[in-house]
Amino acid sequence: MADRRRGRLRAGVPVVASGPAGPGGPAARGPRGGPPPRLTARRGFAGASTGHPPGVDEGLVTTPVPGDLDAAFLDGRHLDDAYLVRRAQQGSPDAFEVLVARHRDQVYRVAHRLVGESAAAEDVAQDALVSAWRALPSFRGDAAFSTWLHRITTNAARQLLTRRRPVDPLTGEEPVPPSEHPDAQVVDAERTRALRAAVRALPFDQRAALVLVQFEGLSYLEAARVLEVSEPTLRGRIARARRSLLDTMRGWQ
Repeated sequence: MADRRRGRLRAGVPVVASGPAGPGGPAARGPRGGPPPRLTARRGFAGASTGHPPGVDEGLVTTPVPGDLDAAFLDGRHLDDAYLVRRAQQGSPDAFEVLVARHRDQVYRVAHRLVGESAAAEDVAQDALVSAWRALPSFRGDAAFSTWLHRITTNAARQLLTRRRPVDPLTGEEPVPPSEHPDAQVVDAERTRALRAAVRALPFDQRAALVLVQFEGLSYLEAARVLEVSEPTLRGRIARARRSLLDTMRGWQ
């Protein structure tokens, strides 16, 4: 399945198939029951940043897309998510393509931090975007579209990890003990590698809470809503995650 799905990321453009969603599954249907639009992107998922989220201006799409939104882009007007969601719910495939282009890096970045592998992150990102299209008619705007996408992406990552056979989360990422006289750049690279491995070794619930708050910059309340838990529960998960990371990274202090 992974190979088939990655085959749809042709030339850096993720495409939602208009056929069955899976073995025996229904075709993806979104607003007004229409088939999903092509989920265009400026580059492939693998090129998405896994660093901190970009600023607001960086997150806005500035290249024209075909169809009914051309004039708005050519005029340089910024179209907010709420407007684009309404247009997509009314059946505009261009509006949904713009939403995908705007948020695809976020989706891949969160997926990568949760599953730890580029290929698996591509699968999760593709599943999340297809799920977002299918669920778009039910989106009511009670939370920001980006927060809603965080929830869908987190659930997709959880489902993928549940389906897969248990594997050693540190496979291929064994932390390297600090050298006695290391070069500064080597130290930074090794510390980063060790930290990533330590994060992946956390239980999923703790990892998801930490990723959303520490790396994605969500508030405790926003992250609690994404994970559908109480704020005290979320804070407890983050506290346990941080204690585990401190213990694991003690040699790097």
